Amino acid sequence: MVDDVPLAGLAGQTIAGVLMAAGRQSWRTTGRRSRPRGVFCGIGVCFDCLVTVNGLPDVRACQRHAADGDEVTTHA
Repeated sequence: MVDDVPLAGLAGQTIAGVLMAAGRQSWRTTGRRSRPRGVFCGIGVCFDCLVTVNGLPDVRACQRHAADGDEVTTHA
């Protein structure tokens, strides 16, 4: 579930992969200028793909594998 919308994914897919497969290119904005951010590096080095997963903030969507029952909240 992403922002209260059910999304399907494949086994082993990251949250970023699920979001991108659903057509989302960005899911948070920068603090100062509200610029859109999504996957930039894809390997967990940057912080552009942050989401909240099951109440835990600042999870890198490119590193976290999606699991049945996850509640994901984006920051966009």
